[in-house]
Amino acid sequence: MVEMNVAAWRKSSRCGTSNCVEVAKVDDQYLIRDSKNPEAPALAFTPAEWDAFVEGVAAGEFRF
Repeated sequence: MVEMNVAAWRKSSRCGTSNCVEVAKVDDQYLIRDSKNPEAPALAFTPAEWDAFVEGVAAGEFRF
């Protein structure tokens, strides 16, 4: 299990003071959590999964 309290959590500058998702990299995992509920479990992704997500965002795959 990844120790979440050692993670350096970041959120988009577009969030401003709003609640957002936050991301952190710990060892070889990328973690994502809900900023309004930071004590809840985070989702963990491998580097390959994270890269696929980032490429999908850049390609517009998640636009509605």
